[in-house]
Amino acid sequence: MANISHSRRTQPPFAGDPLDNKLLAALPEQDWQRWSPNVEWVEMPLGQVVYESGITMSHVYFPVTSIVSLLYVLEDGDSAELAVVGNEGLVGISLFMGGGSTPSRGIVQGAGYGVRLASSALKDEFRRPVVLNLLLRYTQALITQMAQTAVCNRHHQLDQQLCRWLLLSLDRQEGNELIMTQELIANMLGVRREGVTAAAMKLQKLGLISYARGHIHVHDRPGLEARTCECYDVVKKEYDRLLPELERIRH
Repeated sequence: MANISHSRRTQPPFAGDPLDNKLLAALPEQDWQRWSPNVEWVEMPLGQVVYESGITMSHVYFPVTSIVSLLYVLEDGDSAELAVVGNEGLVGISLFMGGGSTPSRGIVQGAGYGVRLASSALKDEFRRPVVLNLLLRYTQALITQMAQTAVCNRHHQLDQQLCRWLLLSLDRQEGNELIMTQELIANMLGVRREGVTAAAMKLQKLGLISYARGHIHVHDRPGLEARTCECYDVVKKEYDRLLPELERIRH
C-alpha cells in the first residue's frame, strides 16, 4: 500500500497546477473536464513508497512537482532503478496494461506533490480511443527508458550513468537543484555508495555540479549533456517522437 497522504481535491499550497503534469495537459479539453472532478491531490515526501512489488495499485499517480523512481528489488534487498517518472508521465501502467501488479517498487526520489485517479476510473477512461492512444504511446516511451537504463548500467561508466540520471531528473522538474542523498543515488543506480561519491566528485571538479548535504546543484547542463553517454539522448528523442504534444503549452 502507498504511504502517501492525500488531501482530496483541495489544492495544497505551492503544489502547482494538475496540468503542470504534461500527460494530463495533453488530454483534450473535454477529456480533462471529465477527469478533473475525480483527481485527488497527494503529498509525495522524499523516500515514500508509492507501491510495492506484487501489490495491485488502487490509484494511478501523476507527479506534478515530485519525481518517482521505479526500482527492481532483489531478494537480498539490493535494488536498481528501471526508470524515473516525473511531470511528463504517470506511475501505475500495470493498471491499464492488464497485469494488475508489477515486480518493481515505486519510491519518491524527489519530494513534492502529485494527483491521483482511482484505478476503476482510469480503466473506464482507457476504453476511450484518445486516452488509450495517449497512454499506450507514453507506455512505449517508458519501456524505451527501461531498456536503455539496462544497457547503460551494463556498458557505461558510472559518471556517465550519473550524468544520465541527473539529466532525466532535471527534465522532470523545475529548476537546477535536486535533493538526494548519495545512499539513495547508489540504490537507484545499483552501485556502492563509494562509487557514487567518486563519480560526483569527478563531476564537481569539472565544475558541472556542486554537492553538499544532500543538495545537488547543476551549474553546467550543457557540460553534463556532453559528458553523458548516448542513452540520455535516445530516451529523450523517443519521448519527443511518441509524445510531441507534451511540449504544447495549455492555455
